[in-house]
Amino acid sequence: MTFQIALLLGIVVVTVVFFAADWVSSDVVALGMLLTLMLTGLLVPKDAFAGFGSDTVLMTLGLLILTSALTKTGGVQLVGQAIHRRVQGSENTLVLVLMITVSAMSSLVSNTATTAFFVPVVVGLAAKRRFQASRLLMPIAFASILSSSVLLISTSTNLVVSGLMSGSGLAPLGMFELTPLGLPIAVVGILYMHVIGRRMIPDRGAPEGLVERFGMRSYLTEILILPHSDWVGKTLSESGLGRDLDFTVVQMVRKPDQHLIPREGMRLEAGDVLLVEGAREDVLKVKDTAGIEIRADVTLSDPNLSIADTALVEALVVPGSPLAGKTLRTSRFRDRYGIQVLGLNRHGKNLLSKLSRMTLRVGDVLLLQGHKSNISGIEDDRVLSILGPVAEVRPDRAKALRAFGIFVGALVLAIFGWVPLPVAVLLGAFLTFATQCVSPEAAYREVEWRAIILIACMLGLGVAMESTGTARYLASTLVGWVEGWEPIWLLAGFFVLTTLLTQPMSNQAAAAVVLPIAVQTANQLGLDARPFAIMIAAAASCSFLTPLEPSCLLVFGPGRYRFGDFVRVGAPLACLIFVLSLWLVPMFWPLRAAAP
Repeated sequence: MTFQIALLLGIVVVTVVFFAADWVSSDVVALGMLLTLMLTGLLVPKDAFAGFGSDTVLMTLGLLILTSALTKTGGVQLVGQAIHRRVQGSENTLVLVLMITVSAMSSLVSNTATTAFFVPVVVGLAAKRRFQASRLLMPIAFASILSSSVLLISTSTNLVVSGLMSGSGLAPLGMFELTPLGLPIAVVGILYMHVIGRRMIPDRGAPEGLVERFGMRSYLTEILILPHSDWVGKTLSESGLGRDLDFTVVQMVRKPDQHLIPREGMRLEAGDVLLVEGAREDVLKVKDTAGIEIRADVTLSDPNLSIADTALVEALVVPGSPLAGKTLRTSRFRDRYGIQVLGLNRHGKNLLSKLSRMTLRVGDVLLLQGHKSNISGIEDDRVLSILGPVAEVRPDRAKALRAFGIFVGALVLAIFGWVPLPVAVLLGAFLTFATQCVSPEAAYREVEWRAIILIACMLGLGVAMESTGTARYLASTLVGWVEGWEPIWLLAGFFVLTTLLTQPMSNQAAAAVVLPIAVQTANQLGLDARPFAIMIAAAASCSFLTPLEPSCLLVFGPGRYRFGDFVRVGAPLACLIFVLSLWLVPMFWPLRAAAP
């Protein structure tokens, strides 16, 4: 072992300790590691900074821009509503359906692209169902990785392994050659996550601003059925409140002040007031729906207000506010301040009372509409604290379909190999800007820059491991340890080595380092090298132990995960895949070639 190798291994150990301890942000740890590699001379600046311009980083950036376009135009909302309508029941059912859907899509499309698409969908569904986003995000990230060995095109790592096999004198992989191994891995992995892994994920709630980022803060509001409404005479299920407006009906108030428990077969009458709960954008849809109107503080919206003079904001009831402990009615809120309350949010809880009669508490968030000067006045008088303006933008179905078409088109270009995946997603990002699906400013605000920095820095570590000979040293050391062992244990050793290397290195780099050594070792021992190549392909995608896999990085922030969470949930899964591969690979690809 050279001094450089020992120093690099020491830096890796310290980095892993900092990751696991979670003392500082993971991107800061990765940046500190990269700087240490440069200051110690293990990595020259040119190679260290090359990761920031790598195809992996640019691909991730392009995917985040594409998903931003889907979120801003309402495309994600449409997908979420479709899943929400079709998948009812418990969190267990939703997680299972999501994992199967993600895994099926990921077998045809990059797992990073699949995860990027579903992250905002899952965040929205979690907000609507009152589930913890952390309980859903890690399962979909793992599900996207689990199907990496189903088909040759499931991941670029398989293509790299196939190319390396050709260079080593072996026949390249067939399109479905990995399926006997990859399909059982996907099925067993999904069952593990559904039965065991999901229960090991901690509940940490949503990070600050996450729900608001996707426009999913839930509000309680009142809807009045007008006399000319087409809903009069229809049942609740026929009205489309849940299907089209995505509302949950909490209570129905019918004159003279009858409080009724809502049932799907209950018929609506003119003058009925429905207490409903929905996301902010769903509340705003009411204005575009004929025959219904928001009823807040008894009085409807002021028709004399000019659009140019009005503002739509979210405001917080703060300590010392004259509204705390009072209702909207007793405080004469609309008459006194000239502002209409469109909805109320109280920590995601269902509240069974009329909005105007609800006693306000410190911490309540109100959705307000009124004259700009009046809204400024309530903050100046410390009545409420304005959290920020609400962009009154309804989901644009035409733009959403355009953004969705661009996303799918980019993936199709990559699937059929017409252009590389990074080029395809960057082309898609460009088209979302060119077709005005989303503005660059809005898209860049949504980019998870911490993930970008983390990926780029860890790519630098992979370069250092190759340039210093550390990766080859570890591989040759393993071969020395298992020399004279049974071939099955040699196969197991290469799986373990590839799995360990694929944590700090990219999957492709780990496979490229280990596969030539494995092929050479198999040839020297008179074994068939093909099962070794298959085993390495499976192991290179077994990146569940750390959040350094791009799919895991995409859920790391939104799920409020810690480094140790992935070790806790991913280590048993990696062991399960290891045992399954050790059983299936020799079965379908015998270690000793058949005699001619």
